[in-house]
Amino acid sequence: MSITLSSARLAAIGAGAPLRLSALALASLNLCAAQAQDATLLAQNLHAPTMNEIVVTANRVAQPLTDVLADVTIVDRQTIESSGAAALADVLARLPGIELSRNGGPGTVTSLFLRGAETRFTAVYVDGVRVDSQAGSGGATWEALPLSLIDRIEVLRGPAAAIYGSDAVAGVIQIFTKKGEAGVAPYVGIGLGTYRTWRTEAGVSGASGTLDYALGLTREGSRGFSAKTDAKSNPDRDGYHQSAVNGRLGWQINAAHRLEGTLLHNESNSGYDTSQEDDRSLHRIQTLGAHWQAQWSEGYKTRLSVTESRDRYETRPSPYLTNTQLRGYLLHNEWRLGEHQFTAALERREDHLDNAPIDRDRSQNALALGWGLRAGAHTLQLNARHDRDSEFGGKSTGSAAYGYEFAPNWRATASMGTAFRAPTLYQRFSMYGDASLTPETARNVELGLKWLQGASSFSATVYRNNVSNLITFVSGPGPCPGGSGPYPGCYDSIGKARYQGLTLAGSHQLAGVRLHGSIDLQNPKNLDTGKQLQRRAKRHAALGAETRIAHWTVGGEAQLSGRRFDDAANKNVLGGYTLLNLHASTRVARDWQIVARLDNLTDKHYEVARTYATPGRSFYVGLKWAPQY
Repeated sequence: MSITLSSARLAAIGAGAPLRLSALALASLNLCAAQAQDATLLAQNLHAPTMNEIVVTANRVAQPLTDVLADVTIVDRQTIESSGAAALADVLARLPGIELSRNGGPGTVTSLFLRGAETRFTAVYVDGVRVDSQAGSGGATWEALPLSLIDRIEVLRGPAAAIYGSDAVAGVIQIFTKKGEAGVAPYVGIGLGTYRTWRTEAGVSGASGTLDYALGLTREGSRGFSAKTDAKSNPDRDGYHQSAVNGRLGWQINAAHRLEGTLLHNESNSGYDTSQEDDRSLHRIQTLGAHWQAQWSEGYKTRLSVTESRDRYETRPSPYLTNTQLRGYLLHNEWRLGEHQFTAALERREDHLDNAPIDRDRSQNALALGWGLRAGAHTLQLNARHDRDSEFGGKSTGSAAYGYEFAPNWRATASMGTAFRAPTLYQRFSMYGDASLTPETARNVELGLKWLQGASSFSATVYRNNVSNLITFVSGPGPCPGGSGPYPGCYDSIGKARYQGLTLAGSHQLAGVRLHGSIDLQNPKNLDTGKQLQRRAKRHAALGAETRIAHWTVGGEAQLSGRRFDDAANKNVLGGYTLLNLHASTRVARDWQIVARLDNLTDKHYEVARTYATPGRSFYVGLKWAPQY
């Protein structure tokens, strides 16, 4: 794992419990920097990513973790299952550089801030299919992505527009569903928890001859709690339920050619409070992908992908409906010549928004080139991309990264890159829009230090990302020519923002206990007003430990956050908090596993969005059957 620290001093993490836990964080990070011991307990299901892990997000090609210069975190299925988490956002919020804001419980509107940047500044993919919304300010719909069908997550921190195009201003998150392997692997699971939470899941995966397959089904729900805390809102319980299915089918035509199709479909119905009625939010998200890969020679391969995603959002009884459709076409080529690696890609993206009276389309065509070199202790990566937008014309981005292994298992890195985000069709053409809005642009520089030996690791990354032409919703008439909707205000470019900070992260095996943690010290700021950007803390951290006791894997974690502000003027304070969580898992028989989790052990009252409730002390237990051959 990795950790991000801002220019703020570590000693300023806070008073009381946050300060004591920050001292614990420093101690754990010092342990991570120590010499790695024999990782015998890792073979007993205390898993951590190792140097043999393969990463595909950093440069859109498969690379060993040791070759990657970017700041990357990997989350595997074992980690997801043992967490017992209710939603994808809850798993991601425990990673370095990520903060969560949610308007109530699981199923309600969720925002993720990567390195302090807005949700829309993170490009998100599911099995290679781009997921985004052209409604509102844009970004992935995190509450509609089902956690139980996810097999692996890769998080890339730092701009990657020179590889992925628009939106990758703060980073990229890739989500992968399960792929079939030799044999047949069925599973069935059930779970129950506080707030009458329940979950059922079933699936099967496998491979036979030239075919491999995976199919998963899940249904879950919760009675929940009232989303709002103020007296004016409906005091009813705002529960949710959702149903999801994923499928993956691959055909290895011969040694050189492979075809693969992927599908993910999720429908959710969740409650929220904006009136005294039973307000419901209905969400449907779907991804489809068709991929062909050809290995023309030992050093040359081609990948062709045709993808589509749909994001449908509706509210009741208040009538509102919006549909986003994204189509993508990618032709990616990779050459390996000795120490050199070359990439060349042609890509097209088509966006469509249907949100009456809006019915608009746009497209982007792109050419991307990359060159990587691994020579002894030196690693170099250069990327350049040019996007031609049907509305804004051309946009060029680039990145350069260098790494030097100055000692065994140690590497220093330096990188810089540019990025952009095109405004959504809603921001330009809705009743709150401004058709003259132009893309937001960013320039990022960062320095890193990494140590990796076996299952132990340490990293420190300092970064500064300046964003120009930042777009936000401005209340009141202001300077905007739009604002004809029932709420006064419209979208406008407020000027500049800066996201800077320091991330520290590490993991280490010590006396039968796996320690892991991250600390972020950051300063997300509106440079025009000098104010802290809303709902983002200057200091947050996650610390954890796992060990084996008898036949049980047990662990605990602490999530810490400093104070934030709920408004741009920094007048409404959201207090800092510390959450303590416990989890345990064991096999009750060869094919049966129990997972239990206790969140918010101290029943801490806290807010991540003003007047919105958060869960108190809650317990979850799940039972899963999966034959072990």
